[in-house]
Amino acid sequence: MSPQKKFSVRSMLGPFRKMSKKSLTYRLISPSSMFNLSINNTANIKTGGEVLPTELPTNATNLNILPVVENEEPLIPPFNASVDERMEWFRRKLPDIEILKSTKLSEKFHGRVLELFNKNCSAQFFMVWLSSAQSFGPKDFLAVDSLFSTNPNGCLLILSSSMDTPKGYRILKPLLDRGFNVLAVTPDIPFLVKNTPAKPWFDDLKSGNMDPGSIPLFNTLSDLIRLAVLYKYGGVYIDTDFIFLKDLSPLRNVIGAQSVNQVTKKWSRLNNAVLIFDIHHPLLVEFLKEYATNFDGNRWGYIGPYLVSRVLERIGDNFEYDVTVFPPKAFYPVDWFKIAKLFKKPETEADMKWVDDTVADIGGESYMVHLWNKRSRELKIEEGSVMARLIADHCNICENIYDT
Repeated sequence: MSPQKKFSVRSMLGPFRKMSKKSLTYRLISPSSMFNLSINNTANIKTGGEVLPTELPTNATNLNILPVVENEEPLIPPFNASVDERMEWFRRKLPDIEILKSTKLSEKFHGRVLELFNKNCSAQFFMVWLSSAQSFGPKDFLAVDSLFSTNPNGCLLILSSSMDTPKGYRILKPLLDRGFNVLAVTPDIPFLVKNTPAKPWFDDLKSGNMDPGSIPLFNTLSDLIRLAVLYKYGGVYIDTDFIFLKDLSPLRNVIGAQSVNQVTKKWSRLNNAVLIFDIHHPLLVEFLKEYATNFDGNRWGYIGPYLVSRVLERIGDNFEYDVTVFPPKAFYPVDWFKIAKLFKKPETEADMKWVDDTVADIGGESYMVHLWNKRSRELKIEEGSVMARLIADHCNICENIYDT
């Protein structure tokens, strides 16, 4: 039996499966016969093999606990360095790499997460931002804004030391002022990987005894953090280059295909930019194992988008998992090389008809649109374009759309 048949992909051949909102829970999950899951809804949250206390710091949201350093940039190894040269460079840098340590602030991570998620969230969302707060631009803010336009009762945790600052607070304040539950929190990676298959890998990295690879370290860590935080808490991970079109709260244990084989009609590549999983889902364990045992920091995407495809292909004939692979239309309705057209103003009647048809098509079937930031970050949203119309219908703070 093919992996695609084992991982329910009925949605790839027809309309998306309807899911009841009643089936949704992540951290505080209720038994659901539909998904055959049962997790104890108690005052404590079992995470990664240990039960953690729910006592919250009294100043968890007080700006006085926020660091003053705001411009931490990704660590970029020396260009064309040999493995030995790169490891020597990395060992010199290690004492100053705060993200690898548990600090006074990051040790508050779990308590601050609980404080956010104890607000009757319809769904738990996660984003990772390891660049500077200065680089959190208008399109990134639009992603957060559109999330709350479609999931107003959701809770969003942004794992970011740079956004966990007064500057980051100011960026998010327009949403906080409207009562939305969004919080930037400095991640504690040692805590997140504890009692997971990634712990030995992380210990080797911190010891300086392994090659971190030529890819910027924060890219590497972003791929790890999203898997670990979903394993610890369960919920919805999304990259910051999406526009949300529909409520995601009914979805459970879902991963999206980026492309489909046109002959077999089976997925040919999955993507890790959207991951929706229950707490302690066994597939997340397999992802973390793959990350740790086959780490390669020299091949872009190998421990990121390509990792999830490898794991599902490998385990498909051996295990049964409760996961659904959605077709590209769900999360990636526009290929990266076509995304620029969605930003362009229609100039002719034919252009206007194409915009109308595209908006109707994407708006009717897609949960979100991936903007492929590497391709679109510098593009302006032009008036009357597909993006302008989609955003106008899915935003709370809709100012300066055409300046982004």
